[in-house]
Amino acid sequence: MIPARFAPVLFGFILSGLMSFLVSGIATVRVAGLVPGFTDLWASAWLPAWAIAFPIVLVAAPLARRVVARLVEPGATVRS
Repeated sequence: MIPARFAPVLFGFILSGLMSFLVSGIATVRVAGLVPGFTDLWASAWLPAWAIAFPIVLVAAPLARRVVARLVEPGATVRS
């Protein structure tokens, strides 16, 4: 198990990986279509995108949390 103090970094790592995977896949399909070798083409787009997305998420997440905190009522809870 990973120590809890690394949770924000692990969250950013997983979130940036998933989001860059999906977005690069959509962009690759739109540009190239489902061509032979699509998987290699997608991977060659995804890995550099993830390398950029991960540090950006680590910087952007705290900023996004502060913006959200200013936009919601203090102590507000979500009701289902």
